[in-house]
Amino acid sequence: MSNPNPDMNALGVMALELAGGQQPRLAALPSSQAGELAALVGRDLQKLVPQASGLDLVLAAAHFDPAEVLRPGWPVHRRLEELQMRAPGRNQGPRLLAFGADAAGDVPLPLQADPALTGGGLRVLPFVLTGSDTTLLAETRDALEEVLLANGMAQADTALLAQDAFGAQVEHARYFTVNDLAAMMAMQYDNQGLAGLWPLLETAMFSPQREQWLDAAPEPLLRYTGSEVRMALFDPAGWCAHYAHDRNDCDRLQRVYEQYLMRQRQMAAVLEAHGLDVLYVHVEAGQDAREVMAH
Repeated sequence: MSNPNPDMNALGVMALELAGGQQPRLAALPSSQAGELAALVGRDLQKLVPQASGLDLVLAAAHFDPAEVLRPGWPVHRRLEELQMRAPGRNQGPRLLAFGADAAGDVPLPLQADPALTGGGLRVLPFVLTGSDTTLLAETRDALEEVLLANGMAQADTALLAQDAFGAQVEHARYFTVNDLAAMMAMQYDNQGLAGLWPLLETAMFSPQREQWLDAAPEPLLRYTGSEVRMALFDPAGWCAHYAHDRNDCDRLQRVYEQYLMRQRQMAAVLEAHGLDVLYVHVEAGQDAREVMAH
């Protein structure tokens, strides 16, 4: 898996593995605690990758579902980059920037997590390392890729502060690059029987201009192109014909067809969680589904 863009900032997350399905009490930290957490995260990252000390660290002191981070165009990290560009003190040496709740305790729009995606056992706090020295940035990015997956545990005091500040029981706190997070999600989907979806998601994130199909019976027929996923929608007879079931069997396969529709809904929900639009393409009886999907 390649880096999203060779000129890009170093994109990563602090991942909080929560105990027993408990959700954090706070969605985002107030500014004083956000600053404290950023200072500890910065210290941890510099211990792991000393080059990081020469770069700005921009931390979202707000937690998201991994799928919100793993989206085409890296929208959550983009928001952090925009906030960093507007922050005072540019060109005055490396800065520590933390963004959390405002003075009234409200979470600003750029840091609001999708309420439909709460409830998972892993919440992530995105961060960006950035600076004008492109050589240092490239070195830091490469070093993070080498170090974090194997050795990126947060220090005990960092994990404890995150636990206390967010009001969540944290079993593990560790650092990942976005590539690490993607690799972890790929394994998770594999374990959930969704391995076939990953090539589409990976293409959308890392090579958005490319096309990618899921064309492996008995799975739904999908095509990623132009930042959306098209999904073939069959009636029972068309489904039976496309998946080459014997016509005499079709009536007896009603339950299998219903399972297929459930599978489509499951896949659509995962794709939409990753920020991809799903367009349903009706395939009439007698039409070639692949041909219809290709237009």
